Amino acid sequence: MSAREVAVLLLWLSCCGSALWRYSTNSPNYRIFSTRSTIKLEYEGTLFTEWSVPETCFVLNKSSPTTELRCSSPGVHAIKPIVTGPDEEERYLFVESSHTCFLWYYRVRHFLNNFTQLITVWAYDPESADPDELLGNAEEPSINSIVLSTQMATLGQKPVIHTVLKRKVYSSNEKMRRGTWRIVVPMAKDDALKEIRGNQVTFQDCFIADFLILLTFPLLTIPESPGYLPISSPRGSQLMASWDACVVASAVLVTDMETFHTTDSFKSWTRIRVPPDILSDDERRSVADVILSRDRIVFLINGVLYIKSFRGFIRLGGIVNLPDGGITGISSRKWCWVNYLLKAKGRRSTFAVWTENEIYLGSILLKFARLVTTTELKNILSLSVTATLTVDRVEYTGHPLEIAVFLNYCTVCTVTKKIFLVIYNEDTKQWVSQDFTLDAPIDSVIMPHFTFSALPGLLLWNKHSIYYCYHNFTFTGILQTPAGHGNLSMLSNDSIIHEVFIDYYGDILVKMENNVIFYSKINTRDAVKLHLWTNYTTRAFIFLSTSGQTYFLYALDDGTIQIQDYPLRLEAQSIAFTTKDKCPYVAFHNNVAHVFYFLDKGEALTVWTQIVYPENTGLYVIVESYGPKILQESHDISFEAAFGYCTKTLTLTFYQNVDYERISDYFETQDNHTGLVLVQFRPSEYSKTCPIAQKVFQIAVGCDDKKFIAIKGFSKKGCHHHDFSYVIEKSYLRHQPSKNLRVRYIWGEYGCPLRLDFTEKFQPVVQLFDDNGYVKDVEANFIVWEIHGRDDYSFNNTMAQSGCLHEAQTWKSMIELNKHLPLEEVWGPEFL
Repeated sequence: MSAREVAVLLLWLSCCGSALWRYSTNSPNYRIFSTRSTIKLEYEGTLFTEWSVPETCFVLNKSSPTTELRCSSPGVHAIKPIVTGPDEEERYLFVESSHTCFLWYYRVRHFLNNFTQLITVWAYDPESADPDELLGNAEEPSINSIVLSTQMATLGQKPVIHTVLKRKVYSSNEKMRRGTWRIVVPMAKDDALKEIRGNQVTFQDCFIADFLILLTFPLLTIPESPGYLPISSPRGSQLMASWDACVVASAVLVTDMETFHTTDSFKSWTRIRVPPDILSDDERRSVADVILSRDRIVFLINGVLYIKSFRGFIRLGGIVNLPDGGITGISSRKWCWVNYLLKAKGRRSTFAVWTENEIYLGSILLKFARLVTTTELKNILSLSVTATLTVDRVEYTGHPLEIAVFLNYCTVCTVTKKIFLVIYNEDTKQWVSQDFTLDAPIDSVIMPHFTFSALPGLLLWNKHSIYYCYHNFTFTGILQTPAGHGNLSMLSNDSIIHEVFIDYYGDILVKMENNVIFYSKINTRDAVKLHLWTNYTTRAFIFLSTSGQTYFLYALDDGTIQIQDYPLRLEAQSIAFTTKDKCPYVAFHNNVAHVFYFLDKGEALTVWTQIVYPENTGLYVIVESYGPKILQESHDISFEAAFGYCTKTLTLTFYQNVDYERISDYFETQDNHTGLVLVQFRPSEYSKTCPIAQKVFQIAVGCDDKKFIAIKGFSKKGCHHHDFSYVIEKSYLRHQPSKNLRVRYIWGEYGCPLRLDFTEKFQPVVQLFDDNGYVKDVEANFIVWEIHGRDDYSFNNTMAQSGCLHEAQTWKSMIELNKHLPLEEVWGPEFL
């Protein structure tokens, strides 16, 4: 945001509600907040007198509502404005003594001819950077950044790109150019989360902070069309938004004036407009809900779905197997699972559509299918056929393959209703009723949001209260404030709940319509009220940035929007200082390097998790798993106590113990022992001040479709591919045809032929590969067959010489046994 934009925003905010104050730094997302940082103080209101700061801090102009602050000593510093009216809030700012002073800056160029991205990287000091660098608009480094990067390079600095999911590393192969490093990485939709890391090199005792970035295929915003008209929510309604679960920078926002689309967290955006001849004026101002599905925006208007894309604006209905009206809701996935195991054929859904009596699932290709009706659900759940059953909400859970359906159930539907919950698994096609029932007024509206956890966890809210269900619906209640209030409206001037925000770290923000914010943590019972950050009357929404930090988006009265970083960690620490809330443990570690692991037959996964805590508190790590019971576990616990602290380390090994040689039905046994298991580590106790509350990952057991086998020595490179064929003498063919058989050699499938002396004994060596390359030699029995029907092969050993006690299976016996099957299916593991 430019200086002019900041001034306009502050002026607009200051005239629209009660006074408040906030702070900021030059470091994006408050990543550096230390004794070296310049802290900018901003007061909004008309009653300001001066700033109250401790002696260890220096304020540039004490009597200015907008000034700068520096604190020379680390620690907790009480800051507040002195005003002529009632006292303003006092904040307790945690200023660190950190040797991390510099940040990485990057620019990306996309090359679609070879699907690569050129990342230009340099180091910058936020305290001396150019404004364009601070705003993220710089195309090249400033003079100060060139000097800093060059100096760091002479000391041995050289950044690399680490991918978070696949753990690949990319570095620069070029010399430094004008203070920048250039790194080429391949485009990847399943490995988009990356981190810029540097060597442990210091300049003036300062390091460069690692930087998390999200690099996807190039994303474009839908352009504005001349002559098209705005599409919006009803006048006076609150903001609504949707974003791509795996690319949170791609989002859509609907206000009561416009709809905005972004692909870079609203640093830039376009207005979404629609043709003037499809919707009436009332319909254009009646958006009830919206979801973003890749580069398409789906609107719910008066019970009908419409879609806006680069190709235009159309109404969805019977042409895509959806109802032409009566649609009551739509929802999309909230959590990103790039990898998952889907045993069934087809794709998992990306969003759900429902009426009162039907549920439809849609894919990214806009192909819809009806999942179930309430009549069918009555039969599945063994409910009375005379009772009234309607669909309340459909929500995607934290599991990559499950969908939650909230059902309204009543027999005499006049005063109250019961809300049931059933979960549908898209892979197993099974419906499972959950241990969850909620009695509610007949006209009540509830909103659900599942947490990012292994066991199902859920928040439900109405206008005033938050109902939590954790640990697979065994830990439930109403979120309480320290004063004992479950009604959050009572502590926010009778405002009602607008947004519930949950991140991957377990942080929960409850934003009221007047922008009062309550903070909680998953698996805890209480919430605290945070300092006021945004004016009561400002229309705002909380988003998650690609770096995992929160930011506010403001919709202004002139039809534009602005963004502002929000220091959630600092604000929570300030409140915790006053409430004396303290994290019960010192450290919570683990060596889980991936969010997705694949276990093949005979493989095991060993991981560890560790917790460090003060003596006599008795903490431990809880391990929870959710999914089919296909894995066995072995546990080993080590304990160490020193200097008043205890360290407890839990080592776990996940494995299978299935003897496939002693089973009657190979495929049935294999199917029963494959699937997806979610695992979670969490401390036995924690509080809202703990930085990381959990570790969640998947273990998929089965066949990894990214793995393949190949015969050692058969390369697809290093030989000239030409039109080559050979002839098999008819007397060597099993079915004794009347003519010789000419066979064309397929280079692309078989690779280069292997040269062998005809006197050599040949035994194939089967090797296993994945998308990273060679994995290992396969130590298993295998079958070799000649697909054209040759039968003139001989073997090196007899059955007796190989140690067989009984006659083994042979091609001849298996062909005779399975005459009805093609050659490639007559012999396999299912016949052992």
